[in-house]
Amino acid sequence: MVRISILVALFVGFLAQAQYGVIRGTVVDKHSEKVIEGAIITLLNTTNIESVSDKDGNFILAKVPLGRQAIRVTMLGYESSTYPEIDVMTGKDVLLTIALTEKFNSLDEVVIKSDGNNKAKSINKLAAVSVRQFSPEEVNRYAGGRSDVARLASNFAGVSTADDSRNDIVVRGNSPTGLLWRLEGVPIPSPNHFSTLGTTGGPVSALNPNLLANSDFMTSAFPAEYGNALGGVFDLGLRKGNNKEYEYTVGLAAFPGAEFMAEGPLGKKGGSFLVAGRYGIVGVLGLAGTAAQPNYNDISFNLDFGKFRWGKFSLFGILGNSNIDLIGKDVELSSDDLFATRDEDGFVTSGFGVIGLKHTLDVGSQSYLKTVISTSTSTETFERDRYFNLETPNEFKIRWTEVDNTESRFTFSTLFNSKISKKITFRTGLLIENFSLENKLFDRDRQDDNNGDGQPDFVNLINNDGTFSIIQPYAMGQFRLSDKLTFNAGLHGQYFSLNEEFVFEPRTALTYAINSKSSVNIGYGLHHQNVAAPLLFLNENINGSLVQSNKNLDLVRSSHYVLGYDLRFADKWRAKVEVYYQAIDKAAVEKTPSSYSSLTEGADFGFSIDKNSLVSTGKGFNQGIEFTLEKFFSKGYNLLFTSSIFESKYKGSDGIERNSPFNNGYVVNVLAGKEFKIGKTKKNVFSINTKFTTAGGRYFTPVDLAASIAAGYEIRDDANAFSEQYDPYLRLDLKFGFKFNSSKKKCSHQFYIDFQNITNNRNVFSRDYNRLTQQVNQID
Repeated sequence: MVRISILVALFVGFLAQAQYGVIRGTVVDKHSEKVIEGAIITLLNTTNIESVSDKDGNFILAKVPLGRQAIRVTMLGYESSTYPEIDVMTGKDVLLTIALTEKFNSLDEVVIKSDGNNKAKSINKLAAVSVRQFSPEEVNRYAGGRSDVARLASNFAGVSTADDSRNDIVVRGNSPTGLLWRLEGVPIPSPNHFSTLGTTGGPVSALNPNLLANSDFMTSAFPAEYGNALGGVFDLGLRKGNNKEYEYTVGLAAFPGAEFMAEGPLGKKGGSFLVAGRYGIVGVLGLAGTAAQPNYNDISFNLDFGKFRWGKFSLFGILGNSNIDLIGKDVELSSDDLFATRDEDGFVTSGFGVIGLKHTLDVGSQSYLKTVISTSTSTETFERDRYFNLETPNEFKIRWTEVDNTESRFTFSTLFNSKISKKITFRTGLLIENFSLENKLFDRDRQDDNNGDGQPDFVNLINNDGTFSIIQPYAMGQFRLSDKLTFNAGLHGQYFSLNEEFVFEPRTALTYAINSKSSVNIGYGLHHQNVAAPLLFLNENINGSLVQSNKNLDLVRSSHYVLGYDLRFADKWRAKVEVYYQAIDKAAVEKTPSSYSSLTEGADFGFSIDKNSLVSTGKGFNQGIEFTLEKFFSKGYNLLFTSSIFESKYKGSDGIERNSPFNNGYVVNVLAGKEFKIGKTKKNVFSINTKFTTAGGRYFTPVDLAASIAAGYEIRDDANAFSEQYDPYLRLDLKFGFKFNSSKKKCSHQFYIDFQNITNNRNVFSRDYNRLTQQVNQID
């Protein structure tokens, strides 16, 4: 269907002189992350607007003309940096953190310039390959993005989404379960509404992009700082609030809903607060993809208490709740409802929360120690009742499924970073996660009738109340061997308490600058990840006793190899090619020959409930080539073209090589945007953004219709697992926006109309067995 998302946002402040804006920020050394005093910040294309960073690295440019502006930052002994196309508006100060790189040779008389706003470079200075920086502005700018960072990442090379109903992302053919979410340096559960245990995505994101700072997304051979992930890493940071003025934002949109945000100064130590709350309204607008009314809300905050003699402290957090009642009789028999069926009632609740305290302490002039203590929780309940003899005098219903999951996590992370010299940076740290799981699953699906009541027994498949720990030490360094050659190397360790396995993982990357416009990157990394908890804690009835026969499965192992070429062939233009190969082993498979592998799990709300006594002998591989052509936003327009050709295969215990469900084969994205200055003073903006995506269809296992009719429930033809492919995916989105800067008050207004899937292409959601019609139905 064509889906329309409308956003109305209002920015309000309390300052006069509305015809101008303000650019403020902090200048730091990229490798030591220490503030730089004496840097000169100049507003380009104008005169007499300049600032010098103070002893705390802070600067301010006042009375900046509205619209897109550029600044240049210079400092003796450092490469100068230019930040172009800064969006200056009324009612909201622009806050920047500017990182300068020390010149390799201080005697070099050549002035080296870099684009400080280059998204091709990562925030993490030790990430060299398969990494892309993204900004909150990008999340909100692109058409069809729903203010969701995961949907933004699906536009990058090597990344795709499982389908339109959820924001699970597939990185280079890996299951979405291979993704690691990090916030402020600590791992967190899936930050999504209606999320379930073991998954990394959901229908609606609980992350508010208006609170995010520029962040990194990685797709392969991660630095040694990151562990317990096979596919990708979201390394998210929260921005600080305005510590000089109070600012407020009010917004209304189909996605993510109604929003209110406030920020301003906090305390007398230069601190700030930033807090935002959102309430979902998509169900009211009829855009939820189901007849039921989804309810969700979230609140996010970042409290920076400023700088004290004993260091800097900040408190951050995100809290979200969601629920939906799926009533079967509200659904038509032939309906293509994505989540509800005619003969079932479902009641879903979920919650997500993370709260952390961060402390940063300077150690000498070139080092710091950062420590984060956090606690997080993810809850999920699901109750399903099934009707029999539907709409007859003998109609009755019974409880069919009950799920009650709570995952609590306490995390301690400490990191020591030292810039030993302009050529060597060293980082080491320790991450400790202690998990507490309370998981219960009762189900009648595919169970025998041992008690003779005419219905499948209500069997306790998961009943876990326990704890386990993951401990990850690491050390790494960056060595600038010459002005053209940079070498990164590190070692990551991982201990998993359930099976008492400890592994070492070498990571390395080499970057060679052929000239000022092109470079070659080579990367390697060994990575491990535990099998998803819903599989580890499945119960198996052995001689009348329930046994968790998957609990001692090995960590799944993956080796990443990457070769890339990066070319800056024109100002603000970039082309990049990457070739990769990923070898996976120790995946969980069945003892007896079958097509099953844990590598095929994770692109839905649940996991298999009948896979017991698994062994760690499964294998798989992902390989492909990616191309990116990007025009960073400048001169009023931007362009992003990405394409990937890849192959994702796996072997179950039967030894047959098969397509994985994530083997789309190809993905192509084209995103473009243009801004037009309007109004008498040209201070207002009209924008057009569009996105086109096409991809090969997902592979799936066909339904064995005769066996399903005989059994009364869906049975897949596992002998031909993932042998059939859905039709290719195609979608075109179009977004129009207006931005009005008030000429009398310091406030601005932004209006967006987002048309999604304007070609009305019916992309396949699934092909499932319908118990009522005894047919295989396709849901689009």
